Amino acid sequence: MGWTRMMLLALALGGASLAAQAQDVKVDWDHHADFSGFKTYAWEPGTPAQNPLWDQRITRAIDEQLEAKGLQKVSPDANPDLVVIYHAAVGHETQFNTTNMGGWGYWGTGMSTTTVNKIPTGELIVDIGNAKTKTMIWIGTATDTLSDNPDKNQKKVEKAVDKMFKKFPPNEGK
Repeated sequence: MGWTRMMLLALALGGASLAAQAQDVKVDWDHHADFSGFKTYAWEPGTPAQNPLWDQRITRAIDEQLEAKGLQKVSPDANPDLVVIYHAAVGHETQFNTTNMGGWGYWGTGMSTTTVNKIPTGELIVDIGNAKTKTMIWIGTATDTLSDNPDKNQKKVEKAVDKMFKKFPPNEGK
């Protein structure tokens, strides 16, 4: 199975649900992989954020975490130890709000008004694979309800990436 197809499968299995009420960060990894020998990583295309500024912010947040773990970013042609791919998806959750305007009895005789709100929701998936064996060894997933405030969203992305990489590299009970 090709690397791209494997990553798309991971995206599908990693959770297609875009809606969540609170930030939820999960990680999983290959429990047989030895993470101690990895020193370099390179980026491969995934499913980037549609907004180029968000793409830069997400990539920078992940780069900072990996560099803090002692990994060095290299070009894909430099024979890296790891390949990093991220997938970003944004959708909308529908929320219905009904307000009653009076009435009495079981059926009531008053009026009610229903408004429909579209709430932006998002998911970030970070896949890390062993470049030599072409196998996935670590995946982090974060889901969060986004706000209309770009500053809040940036803080949420940074918090999610920070939570993800607290468990990278995994240290199996050490």
